[in-house]
Amino acid sequence: MSYFGTIYADDRLPSRARMVSMYLRDRANQDGVCWPSIRTIATDLKLSRSTVKRALRDLEKLGYIENRRRCRCNGGNTSNFYRIKEIC
Repeated sequence: MSYFGTIYADDRLPSRARMVSMYLRDRANQDGVCWPSIRTIATDLKLSRSTVKRALRDLEKLGYIENRRRCRCNGGNTSNFYRIKEIC
């Protein structure tokens, strides 16, 4: 089954998580990696930041993405690093 077929068929995923998953997949490079900020995702999808955060937690909890924090040299936060996991 394709990645999107798997996303569509998973009844555990709310629609917000499906939308964010498709967004990340669209933005990812050939290695399945992207790093948009939560604000950027929210703005592009016309969702609130808290909705995006919930969707990302849903996707991470169910194993669809890996989410790592990225920090600046001065210790401040920058956008997260997302890796889309291959679903078998």
